[in-house]
Amino acid sequence: MTVRTGPLRVLVAADSFKDALGAPEVCRAIALGLRRSQPLATITEFPLGDGGEGTFEILSHHLNLHNVEVDALDPLLRPLRAPYGLSADGHTAFIEMAQTAGLQLLAPPERNPLVTSTFGTGLQLADACRRGVSRAVLAIGGSATNDAGIGMAAALGWRFVDTRGENLSPVGGNLGRIAHVIAPASGARLPELDVICDVNNPLFGPQGAAYVYGPQKGADAPMVERLDAGLRHIAARVAEDLGRSDLAEQPGAGAAGGLGFGAMSFLDARLRRGIDLIMDLTEFDAALARSDVVITGEGHLDGQTLHGKLIHGICTRARRHNIPVIALCGRISATPEEIRAIGLHAAHGINEGEVPLATALIRTAENLERVAAQLALPGV
Repeated sequence: MTVRTGPLRVLVAADSFKDALGAPEVCRAIALGLRRSQPLATITEFPLGDGGEGTFEILSHHLNLHNVEVDALDPLLRPLRAPYGLSADGHTAFIEMAQTAGLQLLAPPERNPLVTSTFGTGLQLADACRRGVSRAVLAIGGSATNDAGIGMAAALGWRFVDTRGENLSPVGGNLGRIAHVIAPASGARLPELDVICDVNNPLFGPQGAAYVYGPQKGADAPMVERLDAGLRHIAARVAEDLGRSDLAEQPGAGAAGGLGFGAMSFLDARLRRGIDLIMDLTEFDAALARSDVVITGEGHLDGQTLHGKLIHGICTRARRHNIPVIALCGRISATPEEIRAIGLHAAHGINEGEVPLATALIRTAENLERVAAQLALPGV
C-alpha cells in the first residue's frame, strides 16, 4: 500500500448474502455505515459475484448493458419473458441461465429434473445470434435442470432422436433414449462462447451432476440413478456421433445439470472460472489500484472460503498491491489460521450474539451498516 496523502479510499466489494440481500444492497449497507464514521473517506461501491444467480444484475451495474427481453420458456417449457444484456457496442451478449432455467422459477412441488429443460436458455442465445453478436458470456449457476444442455442445443437447431428417428423432447428424462445426435445442417454463425463455471464436477458418477446436485432439484434416489445413467448415455452418443470422447471428465462438465458438458459438446464453449472472469470484465484490478483498503462480505466464512470463493479471489488480487482486506460476515466458523491463510487483515461477525437465522436474515442490512460504522480501518 502506497503512502496516502489525501482522503482514505475504501473499496466496498462484496457478493450477495444468500436469502437476505443482493450484492448491490450488501455494498450499499456497508458504505452507509462507513460514511457515518468516515465522512471524509472516498467510498466506492463495487458489487461482485462468482457467476451464479445475480450475475446479470452485477454486470449490468458495471457495464451499462442494454437490456433485451425475449420470448422464452421456463424450465417446464412454459412461456415467459426473459432478459439478457448487450454490450454498448452490440458485440457481446451476457446471459444468465437462471433467468430461464433457474430453480427459483419453480415452486418446490414443480421441481423434477426428469422433465425440466434448458431450451429457454437456448432461445436467449438464439436471439443474440440473430442480433449478430460475436461473443456471448453465459452464467450457469442455480439451474433446475439435468438435461446435459440438450435443451439449449435444441433451441439452436440440434436434434436428438430416438431409434425411430423421431425428435425427443429435450428434457433430462429423455437422455437415455437418445439414439443419435444430429448437428444443424446450417444456420446462424454461433458466437464465441465463454461459460462462467465455478464447480469442478465431472458429468456423471458419484461426483457428477445427478448425484451431487440432483436432490436439491427435486430428484429422489431412483430419479438420481436414472439421470446419471442418462448422462452416461449422452456422453457415449456424443463420443460416437461427434467424435468427442474427452469432455465428460472435464472439470465443470457436470455444472448446471451437465450444461457445462453440453456447451462444450454442441457449442464449442470454453469453461471459465466465474470469479476471475467477472473481475476481469468489471475491471476490478483498476478499482483496486485506486484504493487503500477493501471491505468485503460473506454470509458464512469457513474453511471452504479458501477454495474458490469470492473473498479468496479478492484477497489474492489485493495482496499484489499490498492492500488490506476486511470481511464482514453473517457467521464465522473459519479458524484464525484459516482467516490468515485466506489473506484477510481481519474478519468480523455482524450478529449480536446467538439469534435465529430468520431474524439474522431480516436484520442483515442494519447489522452490516452498524458493524461497518464501528470498524477500525488500517491507516486511519
